Amino acid sequence: MRPVTMFYAVGVTTGHTYTREISRNKYGNLQYGSWGYKVTWKKHKASGNGCDGVEIGPGTATLPTKATGWKYWGTKS
Repeated sequence: MRPVTMFYAVGVTTGHTYTREISRNKYGNLQYGSWGYKVTWKKHKASGNGCDGVEIGPGTATLPTKATGWKYWGTKS
């Protein structure tokens, strides 16, 4: 299986504003960026009769995207 390389650069400008209520006794975490799209796949090897197959390699990847945005999550500490 050959590796696949993908690259995409995204420029981000300053001056963005994000407002959100932070829950009591929690810390608010905020990150701005480009998150991409997660994809999964499975590679199969066909058997002699072509009807049955054996899984020989699953995988996942995050594909680049031009879209940017905010990612927020709350934590206890």
